Amino acid sequence: MSQRSTDALVAIRKIQRRIEIHTRKLAQAAGLTPSQLLVLQILNERGETAVGDVVKSTQLSNATITSLVDKMVARNLVNRRRCDTDRRKVWLTILPEGQQAVDDAPRPLQELFEHGFDGLDDWEQAMLIASLERVAGLLDADSIDAAPILAAGAVDQPPA
Repeated sequence: MSQRSTDALVAIRKIQRRIEIHTRKLAQAAGLTPSQLLVLQILNERGETAVGDVVKSTQLSNATITSLVDKMVARNLVNRRRCDTDRRKVWLTILPEGQQAVDDAPRPLQELFEHGFDGLDDWEQAMLIASLERVAGLLDADSIDAAPILAAGAVDQPPA
């Protein structure tokens, strides 16, 4: 293995480890996955929100959001209700316990990344995106469906 490929793998592993550590920290502090925290933050900001809007905002699938919401309803973090006029539409509302979980949670890792990334020049942002997309291709990860959430493991499961 060349020194450059070793250096690249070390950098990837550092990113992976940082995500794992932060995911565990979030689970310990608030008992949430990063995806659950993102959904709670959306509901906290917007108030009552349709599930379809949460799906669009998080870029997670309907099935994943349904699984996340099932778990959060069971923990009394959110309320789910069917629309009175259109039974296909489901509305979500954050409950006081969910709001407390948002208040207690550490800052999401993707916010830290976004703050630093947005401070870069346009050319540097484009270069990083191209490089990361290339790395994803080298790891045969181009076809993997992913949301803009930095989390270890399944997005609807707490870390082991």
